[in-house]
Amino acid sequence: MSTLVIKGVSRIFPGVHGGKPTEALQPTDLTVAHNDFVSILGPSGCGKSTLLRMIAGLDDISSGAAMDRRSPDQWPRAAAAQYLQWSSRAMRSFRT
Repeated sequence: MSTLVIKGVSRIFPGVHGGKPTEALQPTDLTVAHNDFVSILGPSGCGKSTLLRMIAGLDDISSGAAMDRRSPDQWPRAAAAQYLQWSSRAMRSFRT
């Protein structure tokens, strides 16, 4: 049984001062089974962080749905949901 199911999730940020909207994440589907380990890879600006923020409940979903099939007592609190992104630039700062 899948623990996390994402169907057609997308994010569009409204335009600022009448400008055109920005599509941060195109409609995305993802199914994660219990005990699966998942890596989300892609170039800068492709929507990786946006997807993780929407799954954690820290950002709004423009369309689609993300369903967590665990019982509510197993859900992480949105305020406690954290994730780390490591880039080569960030790793270099530890070496100085």
